[in-house]
Amino acid sequence: MKFLMMVYVDDALLQALPEGEFDTLMRGCLTHADELRAEGCVLDSQQLEPPATARSFRVRQQRTTVFDGPFAETKEYLAGFNLIEADDLDHAMRIARAFPWARIGAIEVRPVRDMDVVRRRVGA
Repeated sequence: MKFLMMVYVDDALLQALPEGEFDTLMRGCLTHADELRAEGCVLDSQQLEPPATARSFRVRQQRTTVFDGPFAETKEYLAGFNLIEADDLDHAMRIARAFPWARIGAIEVRPVRDMDVVRRRVGA
C-alpha cells in the first residue's frame, strides 16, 4: 500500500533550534530516506518552499479568488512529504516515527487512494 507522509513544521520551533541542529537533522533524514529508498519503502520525497511563496485559489459561484500564501493561516505548515510503500498503516507509522520532524511540528500519515479503482468506478 502507498501512504503519503506529510511533514508539518512550526516556524517558531524551527527557528528556535540551536545553530547547526537543522543541518544535522536534515542530513540524518536524507541518509535515512536514501536507505528506505534502497529498500523500496520511500518512493519519492520533496521539501516545499515556505508558505509565503504559495498562491491559493478557490472558486465559488463561478468566481475565482486568488490569494497569496496558503489557504488558511496556521501555526504549522506543510513543509514536505514522502511517498512511502508499507504493508499497512501501522508499518507506515513505524517508518514515519524514524523521522525527527514531529519534534518541531507534526507528521501526518494518510493512505493514498488507488486512482485506477476510482477510474473504473466512475468510468473514466
